Amino acid sequence: MAVFDVKLIRENPEEVRKMLEKRHSSFPLDELIKKDEEWRKKLYELQQLRHERNKVSEELANERNEDKINRMKQLKQEIKRLEEETASLEREVNSLLMKCPNMLHPDVPEGKDEKDNIEIRRWGEPVKKSFELKPHGELIEALGLGDFEKAAKVAGRGFNYLFSELALLDLALQRFALDFLINKGYRLVLPPYMLRRKAYEGIIDLDDFEKVMYKIEEEDLYLIPTSEHPLIALYADEVIPEEDLPVRMVGLSTAFRKEIGAHGVDTRGLFRMHQFNKVEQIIICKPEDSEKHFEEMHANIEEIYKKLGIPFRTVEICSGDLSIKNYRQYDIEAWFPRQGKYAEVGSTSNCTDFQSRGLNIKYGKRGGEKEYVHTLNATGLATSRAMVAILENYQNEDGTITVPEVLIPYMNGVKVIGKK
Repeated sequence: MAVFDVKLIRENPEEVRKMLEKRHSSFPLDELIKKDEEWRKKLYELQQLRHERNKVSEELANERNEDKINRMKQLKQEIKRLEEETASLEREVNSLLMKCPNMLHPDVPEGKDEKDNIEIRRWGEPVKKSFELKPHGELIEALGLGDFEKAAKVAGRGFNYLFSELALLDLALQRFALDFLINKGYRLVLPPYMLRRKAYEGIIDLDDFEKVMYKIEEEDLYLIPTSEHPLIALYADEVIPEEDLPVRMVGLSTAFRKEIGAHGVDTRGLFRMHQFNKVEQIIICKPEDSEKHFEEMHANIEEIYKKLGIPFRTVEICSGDLSIKNYRQYDIEAWFPRQGKYAEVGSTSNCTDFQSRGLNIKYGKRGGEKEYVHTLNATGLATSRAMVAILENYQNEDGTITVPEVLIPYMNGVKVIGKK
């Protein structure tokens, strides 16, 4: 299952090479070019032998000839050998294509890692409290709104129990983000929480199978780390009528991730988790519209955090920090006053045709030419980090938490969490 467009490598390998250099990628482009050339050469030889076989077969139908009979036997053996060699080379080429990073938007800043990401705008004045903020994990347990130790006992670190008003806050954030995006024209989808490997191979970096994803033992199933994956896979092997584009979806799911990030401040709590709830935006569109929708989707995240009253900044991810599937990515980083810094709470990605090639998703008019769609994904709201941002930005000196006004209708009227 190829992902990267091999035609681009054949016609303009230097453009691909420049992209890899900008990404600081060690992808073996020369090996791919060599394997692809070998495959095409073998394929041509195979086609020539098949043509000769057909010709000899016709001649034998008219006249039995010992030389032609022997040649036919020889051709069958050579064809079988070449079919095996060609199939093996094709698998190697496709395996490499699946690992080749996507092309880059011209505006993507060059850099090696997150230190080289570029801030492009800010909103809101960072909160500075006149009292010392409590770590959110300690605050949650002091208020009796969660239990991390018992969750660790029965499930391990990175899981938790949430109670009462905090559990309600999680649900309130989900409903608020869903209503916001549904009103923007996104179709609500509740997806399966597991996918087969074949569906995943066209969607993600294959290294994620080991680093990020939980596999179900003795089953061809993986727990989803985001609803992006089943929402894109919904259209696998389909041709979407041109008039139905763009497809806008908002997914709600629990996300499961083995890798929860580097250890740092407040690792005990909600910020880094193996399981959390997430609202996700998806757009599938024509190639010429993907950059417009990229900006639209990120504007949605920014508007959600504005309505929550949480200061944030948007950064553009540099070339060396991008996932292989991404043509371009923005991160939104909320202000965390206890840490005194901005930290990532969501992202927006344009994957162009990287995923649609892997899953064979096209669009076009009936009877007309078909092209690969572009796919985009963006966080709507990851509730765990949004809750931490609320617990810090809205924390009061007495240890209570004021509920953001926009969430009160979803909180059964609760305006202050922890108030006795």
